[in-house]
Amino acid sequence: MDLSRVSGHAPGAVEGAGQQAAVLAPILFRDGQEHVLFTRRADHLGEHPGQMSFPGGSREPEDSDLRATALREADEEIGLRADETSVVGRLDDIRTVTDYSVRPFVAEVPDRTYDPDEREVAEVVALAVSDLIDLDNYESERREHPTYGARRIHFFHVGDYTVWGATGVMLLQLLELTTDWTVPEEPDRVVGPDAELPV
Repeated sequence: MDLSRVSGHAPGAVEGAGQQAAVLAPILFRDGQEHVLFTRRADHLGEHPGQMSFPGGSREPEDSDLRATALREADEEIGLRADETSVVGRLDDIRTVTDYSVRPFVAEVPDRTYDPDEREVAEVVALAVSDLIDLDNYESERREHPTYGARRIHFFHVGDYTVWGATGVMLLQLLELTTDWTVPEEPDRVVGPDAELPV
């Protein structure tokens, strides 16, 4: 991964969303390879239970900015301290179907055991970049959303884990920015709004 491409990226911003949030996309080295760190959300959560995500959450009044939000949430969710986190830049903001503007920050972090907050996080998972950019592990589909029209959904399957949804969109940009991986031009299939998801 060439993380200098993140620091040199001019990220797009989303204006006018109902709520603001921020996430941290942590990068670590393990066994000589870059890995991306994810959380698997606790199964009892009301929103996106069991899904893979980056540490993060809603901006709180005490947060000086959205970078502070991402760092605070990473500390609360997995015990990643701000003083061991090296933020290298930002990806484009994304707007979710729940009317959130999410700002993703990319950071280098140490390879160590992290301590998930069991109220929110079921597991902390590091996935190798080499597996994430393997096209045999990737698929996408285009489906109609009742409000937002046709949307392309990306799925990265590595072992027992699937990264998709908003996190899949952020991961896609991260991989395209920092590696030679490019998303295939056409989706694997076009499905209706009620089709079963491949997760």
